[in-house]
Amino acid sequence: MAGQMVHVELPAGDTQAAREFWSGLFGWEFQAFEGSPSEYLMTRFSETQGGAIMEADGDTRGPRVYFDVDDIDAATARVSELGGRGGDAMPVPGMGWFAVCSDNQGNEFGLWQTDPNAGE
Repeated sequence: MAGQMVHVELPAGDTQAAREFWSGLFGWEFQAFEGSPSEYLMTRFSETQGGAIMEADGDTRGPRVYFDVDDIDAATARVSELGGRGGDAMPVPGMGWFAVCSDNQGNEFGLWQTDPNAGE
């Protein structure tokens, strides 16, 4: 459903400590996402929502929320039309497309389009 929050990324300098914190707080169970170029530990909140702990890159602070869209290209174009920065769509093979964007105030967020044919 367009606009639904579907994923949140939590950057961490110490991914093990972050994993212990979030597991201890909410009981979340994490699994490494194979094929990721850096450590990326995923968890599921519901059938349609999940999250991940990821290695922080030094500039990354605070969570990044991803919102579901029907058409990633149209949505990133609309972000730009509204004065934000629409990022480039990148595939997650067999799962979908994502784009990192920012709103007109500089707040970073992500867009996600489910597409099992992505990256083929």
